[in-house]
Amino acid sequence: MTIETLLDFSDVEKCPRLVIKLGSALLVHGDGEPRYEWLATVAQEVAAARARGQEIIVVCSGAVAVGAAKLGLPGGGRETLAHAQAAASAGQVVLIATWAQLLAEHGLVAGQMLLTLDDLEGRRRYLNASETLRELLARGAVPIINENDSIATSEIRFGDNDRLAARVAQAAAANGVLLLTDVEGLYDRDPSHPEAEILPQVHGVTEEIHEMATGESSSGKGSGGMTSKLLAAEIAERAGIALAIIKGVDNLPIACAMAANRGTLFLPTRDDNAWKSWIGGRLRFNGSVRVDEGCVDALYRGKSLLAAGIIGVSGDFERGDVIKVEGPDGKLIAKGLVEYDWDECHAIKGLRSEEVAVRLGHLPRSCVIHRDHLVLL
Repeated sequence: MTIETLLDFSDVEKCPRLVIKLGSALLVHGDGEPRYEWLATVAQEVAAARARGQEIIVVCSGAVAVGAAKLGLPGGGRETLAHAQAAASAGQVVLIATWAQLLAEHGLVAGQMLLTLDDLEGRRRYLNASETLRELLARGAVPIINENDSIATSEIRFGDNDRLAARVAQAAAANGVLLLTDVEGLYDRDPSHPEAEILPQVHGVTEEIHEMATGESSSGKGSGGMTSKLLAAEIAERAGIALAIIKGVDNLPIACAMAANRGTLFLPTRDDNAWKSWIGGRLRFNGSVRVDEGCVDALYRGKSLLAAGIIGVSGDFERGDVIKVEGPDGKLIAKGLVEYDWDECHAIKGLRSEEVAVRLGHLPRSCVIHRDHLVLL
């Protein structure tokens, strides 16, 4: 059984494991104080879900906004990296204490996890995070997750909790992701336009869908926007995970959205295995290869990537890294685990298999990226 409607997110048979993401605009008042009464209703919904047998993971923003108020930092704590890191450190204490208290009132235990991009990009750390999530859920706890902004820099951070929520859903083998935000869903044009309409369902995020979004956060408190939510939907849809954007401003926000049947549901487009889901969800790369049209056609026919099809190499990657694969126009078409270092790829690009051995001076590997380690986008 799979998720086909918004109501299915509350169905324990169709969605036994659910990730709920709460944006900063929902969690924090203008003065930097958490919306305690609203959070209490969310905790009530989490408890109700646990009572009917669902396992719940919460991805919670707001630490920077809360901490900035506590420390008296200007600009919501985002004027400098040092301000943001300090604000996150102070704010996270408040948020996790609040969650622990609210969930305890329902007999539930909160388990905190602070993650950086590296924690989910590196295979070993990804597996460690996955195992921690599974153990917390098995013990009946509710994992409360946020990006570890107190140590994250621009090079090692997600930058928004939407994609973090999608990656956490992958790691936890969740069935669905609910992104609670201050809008009702994805509109077909600027929501301020009088003829703007919400898209109730999306079957695959396309370039046309991306054109409907804006990359800005309407509240000014968060770091995401509709663009980040679409990027999260792309990660989820390839992993067989349904994702929905719903308005979360009201008390008991999930129940309100379900009752109104209002929001945008992104349906899975395929169901990659765990290995390919991890590759496909990668957000950072040490390099890329550019391939010709013949190679593009071969990849879409299920072939491996061979040196003969490579027309360009960039970056400083090593064997075993996940790199980008670009078409002749530079458009990203795939991600894959590369079998050669960057300098070897540069040396053998455009060569047929028998020429590769001569150029390298040793028996070559069967391909540059094997189809089992390649994810088409």
